[in-house]
Amino acid sequence: MANIRSTTPPPRNEPVLSYAPGTAERTTLISELKRQAATEEKIPLVIGTNKVMNTKAEHAVVSPHKHAHRLATYSAASADEVQAAIQSNLEARKEWAALNWEDRAAVFLKAAELLAGKYRPIINAATMLGQSKTSHQAEIDATCELIDFFRFNVHFAERIYSEQPQSAPGMWNRSEARGLEGFVYAVCPFNFTSIAVNLPTAPALMGCSVLWKPAPTSLLSAWVGMQVLEEAGLPPGVINLVVGDPAVISSVALAHPDLAGIHFTGSTGVFNMLWKTVGQNIDRYKTYPRLVGETGGKDFIFAHPSAGVEELVTGLIRGAFEFQGQKCSAASRAYIPKSLWPAVKEGLVQTAEQIKVGDPTDFSNFMGAVIDQKAFNKIKGYIDDAKQSKDARIIFGGDCDASVGYFIQPTIIEALDPHYRSMKEEIFGPVLTVYVYDDAKIDEALTLCDTSSPYALTGAIFAKDRRVIAQLTRALEHSAGNFYINDKPTGAVVGQQPFGGGRASGTNDKAGSIWNLLRWCSHRTIKETFHPITDFRYPYMQS
Repeated sequence: MANIRSTTPPPRNEPVLSYAPGTAERTTLISELKRQAATEEKIPLVIGTNKVMNTKAEHAVVSPHKHAHRLATYSAASADEVQAAIQSNLEARKEWAALNWEDRAAVFLKAAELLAGKYRPIINAATMLGQSKTSHQAEIDATCELIDFFRFNVHFAERIYSEQPQSAPGMWNRSEARGLEGFVYAVCPFNFTSIAVNLPTAPALMGCSVLWKPAPTSLLSAWVGMQVLEEAGLPPGVINLVVGDPAVISSVALAHPDLAGIHFTGSTGVFNMLWKTVGQNIDRYKTYPRLVGETGGKDFIFAHPSAGVEELVTGLIRGAFEFQGQKCSAASRAYIPKSLWPAVKEGLVQTAEQIKVGDPTDFSNFMGAVIDQKAFNKIKGYIDDAKQSKDARIIFGGDCDASVGYFIQPTIIEALDPHYRSMKEEIFGPVLTVYVYDDAKIDEALTLCDTSSPYALTGAIFAKDRRVIAQLTRALEHSAGNFYINDKPTGAVVGQQPFGGGRASGTNDKAGSIWNLLRWCSHRTIKETFHPITDFRYPYMQS
């Protein structure tokens, strides 16, 4: 039975370090970057107490900005090893779930302290080298957001356990939030270290055991996260790390009768496939699996004629090009009124000209490389199409070079047709497409913004008139699960802006909130009667 007394104060967000020249954190990080760059890590499968290295199935982890540089090698899991990991999960689950919730919480609170201390430069360096993030992007992701996930999730879990039913005289009613019976399959993206570690740890906090499949391209930082959890006291088998061919791993996990849930961040197509497979297998499961997914996005910025040009340009540049546009929330389409377009266009071009692209270990760079060759080819395909299309023109950028790293310059496209493909399709790269609308036809532009894309993840509006802000907010009510007013549509902070979207962008279960944690527990209601009834007859039956 959980202790339901309030024992922890509401957490505060972890402060972001600046890494400015001359700071201690910059010196420490540079030293750690050099150490990791000179070391080829061996990353095993983690199955209970076993660290498995299969030399017959080794693959390389490389730096996106220097793809000839091997950062690590890892073992790809076979179907038998996935089965062994699931069995280990099931064996570990009962003892883990039986612990007082405070004992489970202590693991993640300690992990937060480790990340805030000695592991801070380690996980940031791994994220910079393995995912081509700048020091700032690594700091706000791999350190601050992950620490916030750990601390806030404990706070939210305590609220769940403290929510108890009323008891009438002569009885005691209580509720137990039990971890799901079976195992949770956590399928993770490459782009955020914090998401990759939160996907398995949020269910684990609530008493679940988890089969964790990080993305191979971001495995270096995920491996650091696994080491943090082990040092924090996570028992073996609660979270087992497997990596390799996703088709192999998913075929085993989705066919297993003890699948209790899927915690997913990635593409809409993959999540649809997982959902369909679960549906096809529904008769074989012991419980109905919980499906929680954050998927694709075609995130927008909509500007009203009253918007301020300077803040609009800054929101577009940061929203579209930080981390090479590889954020689920990145601004990839914009609707700009004709009256503002000349000034906005000039500001975009002048600002984009100042952006440096290159190795993130050079702290003067604003952007690094996209994640791999597949992503590079896809993004380049959209840029090449815009160069040839009569319905679009490139007003800045368009250069792509994969000779050393997967570098794509920030690219701004003006769409002459509002239904041009880069206004509608998810690209997931440093490409911003702008459609210029007639000021007098703002209602038509709003309809375009709301209906052109199947996604509804993030969106932003820029305007000064309060009546207009209210109007735009109502008109775009269902177009974004995270909606921003006079700010870029990226940078959701745990505890401040719970994150998730609807439509084709996912189940909107809001990572980093009490609503997400509720999906990983199954409540049992207990009624205890102190004065049991001994006569079946009711008063109305008396003569």
